[in-house]
Amino acid sequence: MNPVRTCIGSRTRAPRSSLVRVVARDGRVVVDTTKTLPGRGAWLIPTMQNYEAALRRKAFRRALRLASEPDTSDVRDYLERIEHPLP
Repeated sequence: MNPVRTCIGSRTRAPRSSLVRVVARDGRVVVDTTKTLPGRGAWLIPTMQNYEAALRRKAFRRALRLASEPDTSDVRDYLERIEHPLP
């Protein structure tokens, strides 16, 4: 049975294999491509729409239990690369 996780942007449930895991590292949120980095993680359907929804809802701070709003530019850059790969 495939594990199911909830996206912090859309709040929909999806198989873990179709989501990206993000973790907080030194005040920044980074994508955990191997899904093995230590620490509390959050799951996101890899689309800009879900990323923006998570930002609006302040879901990164809440899901990762951070004291202040983190820098999520690494996640945005990663999503832009996978949605619009260079030829």
